[in-house]
Parts: sequence; structure tokens; C-alpha cells
Amino acid sequence: MIAMTVAEIAEAIDGKILHLDPARVITEYPVIDSRTGQSGTFFIALPGENLDGANFIEDAISRGASFAVTNKQSSSPSIVVKDVAVALLRLAQVARELSTDTKFIGITGSQGKTTTKELLGHILSTSGETVVPVGSFNNEIGVPLTILRCTSKTKYCVLEMGARHEGDLAMLSKIAQPHVGVVLVVGRAHLGEFGDQAAIARAKGELIEGLPQGAIAILGKYDDFTPKMGQARTDLTRISFGESSDCKVRASDVEMREGRAHFDLVTPAGRSAVSLRLLGAHQVANALAAAAVATTLDIPLDTIAATLSTAESTSKMRMELHDIGDYILIDDSYNANPESMAAALSTLILFAQERGGSSWAFLGKMHELGESEATSHQEIGRLASQLGIDHLVAVGTDMYKLEGMNSFDGGSISYHWCSTQEEALEVARHIEPGDSILVKASRAEKLDLLAREILALCTERLTEVEE
Repeated sequence: MIAMTVAEIAEAIDGKILHLDPARVITEYPVIDSRTGQSGTFFIALPGENLDGANFIEDAISRGASFAVTNKQSSSPSIVVKDVAVALLRLAQVARELSTDTKFIGITGSQGKTTTKELLGHILSTSGETVVPVGSFNNEIGVPLTILRCTSKTKYCVLEMGARHEGDLAMLSKIAQPHVGVVLVVGRAHLGEFGDQAAIARAKGELIEGLPQGAIAILGKYDDFTPKMGQARTDLTRISFGESSDCKVRASDVEMREGRAHFDLVTPAGRSAVSLRLLGAHQVANALAAAAVATTLDIPLDTIAATLSTAESTSKMRMELHDIGDYILIDDSYNANPESMAAALSTLILFAQERGGSSWAFLGKMHELGESEATSHQEIGRLASQLGIDHLVAVGTDMYKLEGMNSFDGGSISYHWCSTQEEALEVARHIEPGDSILVKASRAEKLDLLAREILALCTERLTEVEE
């Protein structure tokens, strides 16, 4: 954390100091899980629905945390506040104001946030100390925790910023005050919460409206809403990215090889070849967003292209490729919405076409789609047929099925409905060498368990052949 005394922290969060020297200088960073308490940390004792962090203060201290922020009286070193969650936000806001030598970048969008922040972190770390969120720390807890990991030596801080309600990004932007704001795309994720895409666009646009004067807005050209954001703000620099010729940062001559994109990155600085290691044509947009930010921060073009070409995803269950001899399995079971589902199916068919075997899509339910739930699932069923997917295995939902069963829009597809993962695994026993497999659903469906079982099945078969 940026250096502050205990007294300054207490003043920032309106807290009472217990068993701590007010003059002590704190540079530790906060944790919210007592089990991660160690030397160099302090503990934010957040109250929860099932567990109260105040009950774990002694555990955090015993592991090395220097003190706790809590709403309960404690015999351990602590700062007692009225509301711990509010205190966390206030402390992050003060720390952000003190971080005068750090460039802050906020990233939002219906999909691609996590991959884009990883790519951007990979690029920026070549130029100086860079802080990126741990996991998907993108809400009113994750964003302040990320800000509070910055020190006086931090050159860049990348913030992944999500929104579940209108007003969320306005609040996070006020705290983070990003020098650069990025909106990737307005899709249909969380449509059930917002009601329609226009409402989603308003929520995502809060990041751009909340940018300070003189900031830079990086806007994707992949939907009708994002390119229009910030048009009324003459105090912002607006930069577009995409694959059309009018984008300031764009991809040219895109080719797909073994499920991965190869393209020329074109920026105001020139043109340079990029060969992504990430799966899927949809990763081009994420790479362009990261490249656009890096370009505005004066990272050399050759450095941007080279680091994009060496970056690999560290996130599990997000287009995670398992190459098991004669089998290819893509585990994308972390989340799902219509756009990401379409991207994953397109990637699956590329592998099937290159390898010559059959394509298997094990798909679970997409959540939070509201009134569009039925039609969105049917759209994916229709797309699977149009792409030429050989087997669509619906797990726990029958919404992907269309009229006509095995024939959608003139295409041919073998449709399997399984009420349980156990039934789906039985269907998976028909997979043959050379086949390509996708497992995808919203996280709540827990299809990562099915992916693991199918992976074990393929590995077992490969072992039997070798023996």
C-alpha cells in the first residue's frame, strides 16, 4: 500500500485505534481472508451472510497480519469502524489520491475483462511495476483491494470493473479516477438484471462519464452502443479499436491457425505481426483493447506485438485447452452468455475442421438472461447447427432444442439431452480419437466437474492405447 500512518488511516476511515501506535507507518496491503494473512498484510474483517470476518481477527494476526479493520471491539491491534465495507472504499479513495506517480486503467465490458487485464498486465510489466487484479476482483470489494496493493514504486494499476446495477461503475470510477477507461463491448451478459442492452450500455458507459478531465477513453467497435460513449465530452480523448479500417488501433489480415488468431496489429506507430497463444477469434478484440491502452501509454509497438504473442492465460476454466493425444478438450465452464457461447462454438468448429474428427459441444444453461432466456438458448442451438457442430449435448436444460430436433435451418446436428452430468458422461463415452470437445455453461452449473470427468476418460483411453 502507499505509505500512510495508522493515524492517517484512522482519519481516512473514521476509525478508533486500538492497541496500535498512531505514528506507525503502514505499507502493508489488505486481505479479506484470514487464511491469507501473513507478514506484509493487514486484515479487513468484512461481515458476511454466513461468516463474520471479526471472528477471524486472531487467526489473521497469528498468521502475520499486522492489524485488523473491524466493526467490533477487539483485543488485537485494530482500527474499529462503523461499516467495514465503507471503510475499505474510503481508504482506497485516499490511497488513490496519494498515488500520484501511478497510471490507473479501468476496464469494463460484457465479456473479455479478465483476459484483457491479463494481456495488458503482461504488456505493461515490461515497462515498470504493474498491479493487476487477483482473479476477478472487479466489484466494490475487489477494486479497492487492487488499488490498495499499489506502492510508491507502482507505475501502472489495471482495474477490472464490473457492474451488476446501474450506478456501480459511477461509484467505482469516482474512487479509482482512471487515467484511461476501456469499454470492450456491450453484450447480453446480466440481461436479466438490467432488462435490455440499452440499460447495460448506460451502466458500462458510467466508466467513461466518470473519467476525469483529460483522460483517454478506449472504445471497442463491436456493438452499436460502445462507439458512441463519451461523444458529448470534449475534454476526453476517444480512441476506437476493432477490425474496420476507421479504427485507430486495428487488426488486419486475420488468420486462424489451430484455433488461434494471427494478424497484423496496426496503430499510429505502424504495423507489426501478432500471433496469439490464446484460443478463439474473439481474443483479437481483447488483444486490440490491450494494445490500444499500451499505445496511449507510449509502449513501443514492437514490444506490444511481442508480448501479445507470448502471453498465455492464467485463468482456469476460461478457454482452457487440454491436448490429450488424439483428443482436444476446451474447458470454458467459468461463465457463459450468448456472445461468449458463440465464440466458443466457433473455436470448437475450427479445431474439428483442422483435425478432421467430430465436434462435441457439452452445453449447460446460461444464467441471468431474463425474458430472453428461451430465445437466447435457441439462438445458440441454431448457431451450433449452422456452424456444423456434430453433437450438441445439452446438460441440465432442454432449451437448446429447436423444432425439428436433428435438423436446424437445413443443417444436421445430433442433439442429446441429459438431465444430469452422469448421463452426459455416458454420452461422452461415444467420443472417438480425433474428436474435439467443448464444455461450457454458466459457473453455477458446475460443468467444470464434467470437463474433469471427460478429461479423465480421454486420458484413460489414451493410456490403454499406449499399453
